[in-house]
Amino acid sequence: MRIIAGSRKGRRIAAPPGLDTRPTGDRVREAVFNLVGPLDGARVLDLYAGSGAMGLEALSRGAEHATFVERDRVAAATIAKNAETLGLADAVTLRREDVRRVLATDASAGTLYDLVLVDPPYRMLPGLLPDLSRLVPPVVAADGLVVVESEARDEPELPLPARTSRRYGSVRVTVFEAA
Repeated sequence: MRIIAGSRKGRRIAAPPGLDTRPTGDRVREAVFNLVGPLDGARVLDLYAGSGAMGLEALSRGAEHATFVERDRVAAATIAKNAETLGLADAVTLRREDVRRVLATDASAGTLYDLVLVDPPYRMLPGLLPDLSRLVPPVVAADGLVVVESEARDEPELPLPARTSRRYGSVRVTVFEAA
């Protein structure tokens, strides 16, 4: 895998070993960031971060800070290694906690993000949507966006206005705007 654009364009990043993590492919990552637009100075929250490819791509494209939430020890270590390799470690917070706990804590603290990336294991998404619907909107900044990656046949819903939903092969990307 590699960073597609920005200050770290072309730099390679690692994926966690094994089949438990499904990194977002280059084509889908490029499409997501074309839909999202400029990220200069943005604060990013990457939920179910896996390799960290999405959040690291955001940092390469001008985001100021990215918080990665990943419970898996090996995946979290991969994110830390990738951030260090890219020289982005100072712009990264890595949280090895449950996503719901992080969202609840951040909402209580008034922490807001300009871009929230949601990419759980596809089979888990339908069961997670009720909690995500309740917990994600309070952490999205006024002009913020939420990007949900799912299987192409699924159409995730959040209590936020949908900007667009597009299919890329077997993947669907749905972009929501802050209410």
